[in-house]
Amino acid sequence: MPIIVRERLVNHFSMWADGAPWFAGWGTLALINTALAQGRNRSAPLWFLLSLVLGPLATLLLVLLPKVRSKMF
Repeated sequence: MPIIVRERLVNHFSMWADGAPWFAGWGTLALINTALAQGRNRSAPLWFLLSLVLGPLATLLLVLLPKVRSKMF
């Protein structure tokens, strides 16, 4: 295998290894947002998915949006 190709493969896989803490932090934030959404009477699964896509922006939205009143039946 030529040296250039080998270096590109090594750089590619080391990039994924370096990004592992970033993925763990993003996932942890999604779980925190899920708990925050439940506490504000919002859909936890929906906010989990939104958090995976939006990350810290979803946290900001959850904090700024008013708490949903629970329905009494």
